[in-house]
Amino acid sequence: MAGLNKVTVEDISVKGKKVLVRCDFNVPLKDGVISNDNRITAALPTIKKLVAEGGKVVLCSHLGKPKNGPEDKFSLAPVAVRLSELLPETKVTFANDDIVVGENAKKAVAEMNNGDIVLLQNTRFRGAEETKNGEEFSKELADLVNDEAFVMDAFGSAHRAHASTAGVTKFVKETAVGYLMQKEINYLGNAVEVPERPFVAILGGAKVADKLNVIANLLEKCDTLIIGGGMAYTFLKAKGYEVGTSLVDNEKVDYCKEMLEKAEKLGKQLLLPVDTTITKTFPDPIDGEIEASVVDADKIPADMMGLDIGCKTCEIFGEAVKSAKTVVWNGPMGVFENPVLAKGTIAVAKALAETDATTIIGGGDSAAAVIQLGFADKMSHISTGGGASLEYLEGKVLPGIDVIADKK
Repeated sequence: MAGLNKVTVEDISVKGKKVLVRCDFNVPLKDGVISNDNRITAALPTIKKLVAEGGKVVLCSHLGKPKNGPEDKFSLAPVAVRLSELLPETKVTFANDDIVVGENAKKAVAEMNNGDIVLLQNTRFRGAEETKNGEEFSKELADLVNDEAFVMDAFGSAHRAHASTAGVTKFVKETAVGYLMQKEINYLGNAVEVPERPFVAILGGAKVADKLNVIANLLEKCDTLIIGGGMAYTFLKAKGYEVGTSLVDNEKVDYCKEMLEKAEKLGKQLLLPVDTTITKTFPDPIDGEIEASVVDADKIPADMMGLDIGCKTCEIFGEAVKSAKTVVWNGPMGVFENPVLAKGTIAVAKALAETDATTIIGGGDSAAAVIQLGFADKMSHISTGGGASLEYLEGKVLPGIDVIADKK
């Protein structure tokens, strides 16, 4: 899985052809205004390549999770506006059809010149036809581009077998991955399959259950596995420690014991917090003032909860990163949204920023933390996919990649 043996945008010629590109424009919106356009700018290299080559470029994406059919707040109209600003030399038309492939879309595509762009409405406006990979919707999308070509560039949706990520490929002649997909798979794939060693993996976040298979898979692959965040307390309980009112998954305590034994058997280093930042209650609001203190990991009082790693742990984790050549990080070390409980996440981000290793941030909260804390430009790669990068780290085959043609 490390190397990407898929047809890429470099391998296909689209001059004069209609090409459907599945992007990830699932951007945060506040009152109809995009608050972070990272996902749009990440898609530009592929879009620009297809436009420059004279393709007729039809873009599609989902945005949010509309539960009640088409709603204005989930419209891709703001994305069309931002694309026009980012590509001032290119004609960008927004085809506003509640059924996605409607009269507006058909007319706009029919009138395209080479190098034009049409953006379709939110694919999730088709509900289960999109999310359950409906054949009719898949066909409609393919028909819109005369069944000519499809480029998959939405890594954040690659773990979903939807009509616009997988189903459509059955009905088009040529399929390829875009530059963003290529970059994601090369970074994540190489890190897990052929890493430069020492390879350190850092896992955080709230729940052990979300990362069961990732823990098992990474223990096989890495030299050191660091565990922080809420999930660390289930591991500490597995070691027989008192964890107070900290977040614990009691059903997974035995699993954590197995992982500790597995690490020992494989000769791998599994690092857990040696001290922890504790509070009486969870902060409410999440960024509100809160009193906290630091205790050793085996000295958490019965009526307190751990919400971040402590200073000694920050140093130990930082040291482990210093000697690494490859580091993959998925999940914050604590409640990073609160300044009092962000110290562990900041310390890990700083350690990664200062190392010469290849540093890969696996989407989701860890990506948000790195960006929010101002370390983004110091990382080798920040994944655009939370769930997708996790499944990739588990060693799973992602349907949105699997369906793309292999290079001959």
